[in-house]
Amino acid sequence: MRSKPKFIFFDVGNTLLFPNRSRIHAPLTDRGFVPEPEHLRDLECRTKNRFDGMMTTNGSTDHSFWWMFYSQLLSELGLEDDAARDQLVSGIRNSANWDQIRPGTAEQLHQIGEQYKIAVISNADGGIEDVLTRCGIARCFRTITDSGLVGYEKPHPEIFRQALQSMNATPEESLYVGDVYSVDYLGATAAGMQAILMDVPGAYRDKAVPRVESLEELQIALHGN
Repeated sequence: MRSKPKFIFFDVGNTLLFPNRSRIHAPLTDRGFVPEPEHLRDLECRTKNRFDGMMTTNGSTDHSFWWMFYSQLLSELGLEDDAARDQLVSGIRNSANWDQIRPGTAEQLHQIGEQYKIAVISNADGGIEDVLTRCGIARCFRTITDSGLVGYEKPHPEIFRQALQSMNATPEESLYVGDVYSVDYLGATAAGMQAILMDVPGAYRDKAVPRVESLEELQIALHGN
């Protein structure tokens, strides 16, 4: 990081909250398929790197990530079923299904919030504040910027601009924490912010980019700045 930030903006999905796979994957369970967690983790890493390549060359939308992910999953499971794929994509795009939270998240956010002004920027469907409330962490944030409400999705600079404005923050004194290189890291840095990847599955371990795999590691990185 260039300098110690005053403001920290967080992504939500795969950064603070994680998908409810048992609910989202009901279409697979109904067909007798239960993907192994390690398979899903490996596929997430592969899809992120493939998706980043597409984003940097033709600017495809963030939502196409999940179409790619589930198309590939079904192919690897040997299941040719467009209806199942569409159900899976619809399920994971529903913010209400992102309600899995790591133990200690609220406490760690509270600790970070004692030293920094923290907020959220999320590509969602207008309902991410409700999910954050249900998971007990909405009060940790001063503002919540949801693409479904503001009309712009990351990596578009306007969503970052509106979030910065909501906090009376300048890009230079702000850090963004998100999980997808082409959407979160490149989007935030293009908006003039500092950025670090929350790389829980290890998709970017071989990429020369600031990254952590947990909020604990983020706090260590912040203290070392």
